[in-house]
Amino acid sequence: QVQLMESGGGLVQPGGSLTLSCEATGDISSIQNFGWYRQAPGESHKIVAWIAHDGRENYASAVTGRFTMVMDKAKGTSHLQMDNLKPDDTAVYYCNVGVGPKFYWGQGTQVTVSS
Repeated sequence: QVQLMESGGGLVQPGGSLTLSCEATGDISSIQNFGWYRQAPGESHKIVAWIAHDGRENYASAVTGRFTMVMDKAKGTSHLQMDNLKPDDTAVYYCNVGVGPKFYWGQGTQVTVSS
């Protein structure tokens, strides 16, 4: 099993930056992929960024060029650097990892972009 804990959310003005962090504990050596999702009010979870087993980064089109994901698989940590934030980025952000057929979620961290 894997447990996930996100941190780093908060209130930021449009154009500002935030860095989210996710720390995995437990069977981190079995993690095969790592991703970040977000859920805006009234919407379903949407993928934001992920690093698959081949190590390549992937981003949703809405955040490409503004968000950067890094991962330290050995430590079980990931950071999501978010720049030039927009009000549409307001959401609860979750990290997600895949271990075999199972997926694990953190509790989420709120990001609010507002002036």
